[in-house]
Amino acid sequence: MLAPFLLKDKIEAGCDEAGRGCLAGPVVAAAVILPADFSHPLLNDSKQINKKNREELRLIIEGQALDYAVAFVDHIKIDEINILKASILAMHHALDQLRGPIEHIIIDGNRFYKYQNIPHQTIVKGDGKYASIAAASILAKTYRDEYMQEVHQKFPMYGWDSNMAYATKKHRAAIDEFGPCELHRRSFRLSANRTNSSLFEKLND
Repeated sequence: MLAPFLLKDKIEAGCDEAGRGCLAGPVVAAAVILPADFSHPLLNDSKQINKKNREELRLIIEGQALDYAVAFVDHIKIDEINILKASILAMHHALDQLRGPIEHIIIDGNRFYKYQNIPHQTIVKGDGKYASIAAASILAKTYRDEYMQEVHQKFPMYGWDSNMAYATKKHRAAIDEFGPCELHRRSFRLSANRTNSSLFEKLND
């Protein structure tokens, strides 16, 4: 069972992101404030839950959370500032959208930049320890997967409907065959066999 909070009697928001290791598309973050008594037997790190259960949990979280928000930072900004900064920026944007006061923030991972003057705590593997971080991981993952399903229709050759733009063999092979598209992250190593400059030559013509 996940812990309901890190600090008792504080309005605590949990944050997590999805898509940090992908070769294309945005990084997506969520911030969630749950009721102190919230629990669900399926709730866990989104990577440990199948698609059907993630979709079910998303509806439950959205229906029962005291507040939640989701934010996207696109591939252009990722290339401009790097993926770590973009991931934290997405979390800040999600926190910006929360309506009420926040007294404490807990974040999955080990890096974060101070948000306003609100105390925070990073927690390695926090999405498997605290309910609000796990809930944020569910929202970030499902919103990003939904987006990648949509853009797959425009770029079906990369198999984003199944790999969600992660660096699978199929995805890299498609990049080698067809070249990258406008949504690929230029700052990431896209091919095991070719440089990014050679890959993007045709796209820039």
